[in-house]
Amino acid sequence: MLEKLETLEARYEELSHELGDPSITANPDRLRDTGKAHSDLREVVDKYRQYKQISKQLIGARQIIEVESEEDLLELARDEIGVLETSRKECEQELKTLLIPTDPNDQKNAILEIRAGTGGDEATLFTQDLFRMYSRYAESRGWKVAVLSVHPSSVGGIKEIIASLEGKQVYGRLKYESGVHRVQRVPETETQGRVHTSAVTTAVLPEADEVEVAIEPKDLRIDTYCSSGPGGQSVNTTYSAVRITHLPTGEVVTCQDEKSQIKNKSQAMKVLRSRLYEVALREQQDEIAETRRAMVGTGDRSEKIRTYNFPQSRVTDHRIGLTLHRLEGVLQGGLDEIIDALETSEQEGAMEEQKIA
Repeated sequence: MLEKLETLEARYEELSHELGDPSITANPDRLRDTGKAHSDLREVVDKYRQYKQISKQLIGARQIIEVESEEDLLELARDEIGVLETSRKECEQELKTLLIPTDPNDQKNAILEIRAGTGGDEATLFTQDLFRMYSRYAESRGWKVAVLSVHPSSVGGIKEIIASLEGKQVYGRLKYESGVHRVQRVPETETQGRVHTSAVTTAVLPEADEVEVAIEPKDLRIDTYCSSGPGGQSVNTTYSAVRITHLPTGEVVTCQDEKSQIKNKSQAMKVLRSRLYEVALREQQDEIAETRRAMVGTGDRSEKIRTYNFPQSRVTDHRIGLTLHRLEGVLQGGLDEIIDALETSEQEGAMEEQKIA
């Protein structure tokens, strides 16, 4: 780890000199890139220099112990060593955190897809509950939510809903939510008070930019049709709804919420691009060690990640064994405690690999 820190400090010094180079300052693009690289390294380099300064002071205090015979001075040196050792340990922990590789997708907007699974009508009602939970969480963080597609159920629930979320670090906060969410509660239609178990799948995809996913027009089949509502009745008589099929992968996306065919096509392309990006990202991640996924679960849609137990007002995240007895607060958007714990678990696992020699 020390070798890596030395390398980062040397690179920081190089960038500092480059920022004063007239050939770079005269080129806006190079100046921007150099300035960003320099800024990205500043925090870890400053912390490493603090670590080295504390280590140097610690050596000096220990040397006093070796040569000094005056008891008062020895006592002061011992006290100083205790303080310095604590400071260095804290500094070391902060360096481990700073050296954890960041996910480049964390700052991206996200596409949220929620679908009813096993449990029939009860699952569609809980799909609606989950979307309300995420919407309120988004509101608490100042994010913008836009529904791209929704398929209601006959009992007032939702069979499937797809939405885009825009704001600061949306994907970084919601990426742990992908998977199967299980609910245990007494359905409104249950006359004997029996608890039923249903499941809903949630997928959170980083929103892909056009430059990240190349989609050839020849690979698309675009169909238009009249929008429809519950029961299949026609909502309008214009062909505003859009269905896009990506021929190479068979991926199909539909969008009918907008009155304009152009807007529906744009929204559908946004979802398609994010889905294809997720596929490409998954293929890339499969080639490297599954460190992150081992820490917080794979996020695969077939994996149960969380249980919402209504009779006991309990929420349990099975990946980290966290249980909260405040179900209503969580469903009102109080997700930070769960997400923070998942993030901490991931960081702690990564820090195990970071050791200062």
